Amino acid sequence: MRREMYKPSQRIKHKPDPGKPPSAAEAEKSRLFSPISYQNLHLEQCTWVPAMVPWRASEDGFVTDDVLDWYERMARGQPGALVVEATGIRDVPSGPLLRMGDDRFIPGLRELVEVVRRASDGHTQLFIQMIDFLAIRRRPERGKFLRRFLEITDSHRQHLGGEQLAESKIREKLLSLSEEELRSVLTEREYENLARGFRERVTDVHLQHIRDLPLVLPKLFAAAAERAQRAGMDGVELHYAHAYTMASFLSAGNQREDGYGGAREKRLRLPLEVYTHVREAVGDDYVVGCRFLSDECIADGSDVEDAKYFGVEFARAGMDFLSISRGGKFEDAAQPRTGWAAYPYTGPSGYECMPSWISDEQGPFGRNVAPVAAIRDAIRQAGFSTPVVIAGGIHGFEQAEALLETGKADIIAAARQSLADPDWFLKLRLGRGDEVRVCEYTNSCEGLDQKHKQVTCKLWDRSDRDQAGIKLSRDGRRRLVAPPWEPK
Repeated sequence: MRREMYKPSQRIKHKPDPGKPPSAAEAEKSRLFSPISYQNLHLEQCTWVPAMVPWRASEDGFVTDDVLDWYERMARGQPGALVVEATGIRDVPSGPLLRMGDDRFIPGLRELVEVVRRASDGHTQLFIQMIDFLAIRRRPERGKFLRRFLEITDSHRQHLGGEQLAESKIREKLLSLSEEELRSVLTEREYENLARGFRERVTDVHLQHIRDLPLVLPKLFAAAAERAQRAGMDGVELHYAHAYTMASFLSAGNQREDGYGGAREKRLRLPLEVYTHVREAVGDDYVVGCRFLSDECIADGSDVEDAKYFGVEFARAGMDFLSISRGGKFEDAAQPRTGWAAYPYTGPSGYECMPSWISDEQGPFGRNVAPVAAIRDAIRQAGFSTPVVIAGGIHGFEQAEALLETGKADIIAAARQSLADPDWFLKLRLGRGDEVRVCEYTNSCEGLDQKHKQVTCKLWDRSDRDQAGIKLSRDGRRRLVAPPWEPK
């Protein structure tokens, strides 16, 4: 049976509170709408739309018309920076997720660049988030797992008293066991493969391809970055966050013994090697930054002290920006139902990444502020001025401006609020903030993402959904892009 997604025990209902919007004159004088420059990074304003996966790519990873429509709509709001969704660096099947593991993907990415340039009137810098991920499989049906997938070992035979029994008889015995009995016979990893689905880890060094990751990944990231550059992207964001390969190397849970795990400096080794290879591939005058975690928010995981160390070393290496998220790990994800894969935003760490309006006393707004401020302070104390991008429940001008004025961050990123209203930054800048469609943080978008459905916002459908010419989702129930808005 599938566990429920994590919900805070306090169950306090919070309403969004964007505060008073600025007048056009106030916005013009603000830090939020002032330019920022550092090394290769040059933004017209300190506004940022982080990567979101809308599940609109083709099954073989190509840019589609729906992908172009999504980014065109985001770009019309003219944010300082817009980051293309997590895009796979390997040329392997990955469903409707964008890919950049081969030159054949370049034309589509180039068209995406042209669409964003045109829609933003050249005001928005376009970056692409590059991701690697390890294999994960769906939770198997119990009988199928025990009959076909489980590798029978001497340990199983010893537990079942059948050293001389044929493998088929051992499997029959396993099938007859209660859940408690079965758990005592299987190893912890075997039982996890049954109860949650098989998932590779960076510590599975008994597997050749996992052992070789430090040899393979720098070249893959570098080749993908060079393709992004040829496609016309303004820069790349290395995805070192959440539940994916590079984040797993940074994790305190990475105890590889080959020089790429254990102590902080060893866990950092591969991420720095990847950056070095990428920098060599794209040159010294191209934007390269990364996204990483302020805190894994899991037992025995990396914490803010780790993140402060990583941030300083990323800055020392020469990255052009550091974008900081939080949580979102497989380790504490809810048990998936049979036939589903684990989803890293269903447990407590996932909640820290995407908290909802029903929350604890702290609420869903700004949960990442204190750790990001500590990381930025460590970077500044080390003598570096690398811009720090903050994300996490930011949905109003007063909140954003205060973070910049107090030195807690340098650039303001908003995913769910930008999804709810792609024009919200533009509306604030023009003194039209009272027209912003404010995110309610019900996480209906996250529920769609979990099912790999086309991600939309339920607030869009309150406006002219039946208007002629509107593209709808595959189920015919939802708008595919936000309603249009034209400044008068």
